[in-house]
Amino acid sequence: MRKVAEIVLRFRVLIVVMTLLFTAATGYFIKDVKINPDILSYLPDDDEEAMLFDMVGEKYGGNYVALIGLESDDVFDNEVLTHVKVLTDTLRTLDGVSYVTSLTDVIDIKSSEWGVEIGKLVDEYNLPESDEDVRKLKEYTLSKDFYKGVIVSEDATLTLIYVKISEGVDKIEVANNIVAAVESYNYPEKIHFAGLPVMLDQFSKIVVDDLLLVGPLALLIILLVLFFAFRSAAGVILPIVTVIISVTWTVGIMGYLGVEFSLITNIIPIILLAIGSAYTIHVLNRINETEDEDKVKKIEKALAYIIIPVLLASLTTMVGFLSFVFGSYLTMISTFGLFTALGTFFALVLSLTFAPALSAIFLGRKSKGNATLRSNNKSFLTKVLTKLFYTVQSHPKYIVSIWLLVIMISIFGISNIVRKSNMVEYFKKDHTTRVSENLFSEKLGGTLPVYLIVKGNTQSPEVLRMMRKAADFMEGTGHVVNTQSVADMIEEMNDIMGTDGKVIPDREDKIINLWFLIEGQEVLDQMVSPDLDEGMVVGTFTSNDSRVMAEFIAEVNEFIAENDSDNYSLALTGFPSLYKKLDESLVKSQLTSLSIAILLVLLIVSVTFRSLLEGAYAIIPIVSTLVILFGFMGLTGIPLDVATVLVGSICIGIGVDYAIHMISHINNEYKNTGEFTLALQHAVSISGRAIVINVMSVACGFLVLLFSNLVPLQNFGVLVALTMIVSGLGALTLMPAIMVLSKRILKLAIRR
Repeated sequence: MRKVAEIVLRFRVLIVVMTLLFTAATGYFIKDVKINPDILSYLPDDDEEAMLFDMVGEKYGGNYVALIGLESDDVFDNEVLTHVKVLTDTLRTLDGVSYVTSLTDVIDIKSSEWGVEIGKLVDEYNLPESDEDVRKLKEYTLSKDFYKGVIVSEDATLTLIYVKISEGVDKIEVANNIVAAVESYNYPEKIHFAGLPVMLDQFSKIVVDDLLLVGPLALLIILLVLFFAFRSAAGVILPIVTVIISVTWTVGIMGYLGVEFSLITNIIPIILLAIGSAYTIHVLNRINETEDEDKVKKIEKALAYIIIPVLLASLTTMVGFLSFVFGSYLTMISTFGLFTALGTFFALVLSLTFAPALSAIFLGRKSKGNATLRSNNKSFLTKVLTKLFYTVQSHPKYIVSIWLLVIMISIFGISNIVRKSNMVEYFKKDHTTRVSENLFSEKLGGTLPVYLIVKGNTQSPEVLRMMRKAADFMEGTGHVVNTQSVADMIEEMNDIMGTDGKVIPDREDKIINLWFLIEGQEVLDQMVSPDLDEGMVVGTFTSNDSRVMAEFIAEVNEFIAENDSDNYSLALTGFPSLYKKLDESLVKSQLTSLSIAILLVLLIVSVTFRSLLEGAYAIIPIVSTLVILFGFMGLTGIPLDVATVLVGSICIGIGVDYAIHMISHINNEYKNTGEFTLALQHAVSISGRAIVINVMSVACGFLVLLFSNLVPLQNFGVLVALTMIVSGLGALTLMPAIMVLSKRILKLAIRR
């Protein structure tokens, strides 16, 4: 390693120049980074659920629906109806909108002196004005299940405009245009926006806001932590410059390759800011502890020593992130793992080349004292670490017992972990989008569409009866409301004709005659395919609970199996199915990535130190931290979601760094002194100092995510901060205590 250190310092000017040039080149492409907050779009292209869902969108004019709600004392008031009509007409003209319906535009099937009359519920050219006309319209509308609780609430205080977005367009841009168009009228009614496109539009804005607020705030806090730790310009500037450059390289390459920012990858800069400084901190700390009058020689000695532990620490961190590439089902999580690992590699390279090269250039040949972490014997941190060492050395059993107690409590909490994949709950409780979603759920049953696809001749009595049966079954589960299909329209017309009642006719020719009456109606395109070989039962799912969704899907799949026929086939899709797939992917990602990370870290550490025992020492505080982490999630109600699923592997990748630095330092000192106690004391006082500072900077860096407007990222920040604190304590207390006990047991065995 001495040769590598010599090369770095010999070509220090060239290294600095090349680093700055590459930074300028990659920084240019940051402007090309795009944002895509649609979690569902990150399901693999060959996923069966995603393919079926996309097929529905292609055949039926889109499957992403924006909902606009107008809330008033009475939505049947002439002024409100006028506003609904104007908004309906305006939204229909927007690019990217395939279908719009509302109270003033919805189809109405009723009897007349000529038989069945197909028209509109409200005459858009003659809106009701008198109190009597308003009363009649209100009574008629609320008397029909086709409208009540579907397009207008039972208390007549909320009505919605249903806007379907075309397939293949920029859904976020269209949603943004929808919101802008509605708000431009500045109507007095309280306006609510809901539906997935609206949520995606809000997510994209939150991602930008978070990057502009949380990123600089994290940088400021880390600066303050480094300043109080180092008390020097070099100690603050070098770690920060290296992480800023690593972030620039990473994000610039993402822009060059066309990789989009998602709800997860947008925190890559925050993560790199928090963890990237660790390697430079350890380099600077080692330079500080190395004695030599010649500054360049001092840096060279320190660098030769620190390369291996820093390299090993970064390698295990990269393994933690790369485990998502092989263990995740969602492409956005695997992308997160890949580019965070790449950013970590950049931070490693910069800490071992750029930082010492820059330090050698600007700090001169002669050592003028410590420009890094202060380690005088009177400092508060030194006293704390000294006390900690004596406690571990004198009472290792107590230390281990306390850890075991906390672990046992945490194991109890693990059983209470919940999983959430519903994106509504990603917003804060007081966010307007979440408030609107809750209002729609309360008064109109919800905003999550569920689709049952029926392949077969849609003019066949058997197929239409199956649509009716399937709709009744779904509503009978208690989790679906407002089911609609072409079968409802056929039954309604048949009842008005006064032949068989409100049932499906038993002959296909009768159905064809009724079908002729609704031929050309826009709503028909939303219910059956152009070739009439497929129809759809549409309903609204009422629950956001992942377990309820899984139970419902299992019940419907059982129903499908029991009603198999040669004349038709059934298939379920919609948001509950996609959310279930997301939920399953979270569990799979968690288990797979954790297993990969633990095994690879154990292998890497064991091979590097040439000792399986030392590999086990490094893993012990990490496994303990994982148990405490998941126990904390269960006890506090923090769910497993698209963000918190990342914490476990990150804990392994980052947290094991502390154990590696401790083991490396202990081994080095033990070789020099032959005394384990002295080696441990030296490791706790020197490496322990860097660990404490690193824990503080990383934890504080992640805690700024509490200022994010997304709940999963807030939870993510808290959990990563917790894992850093616990893994740091584990490396400084639990692991040394087990080492002390092992040495004592070994001595007793030798004596016997």
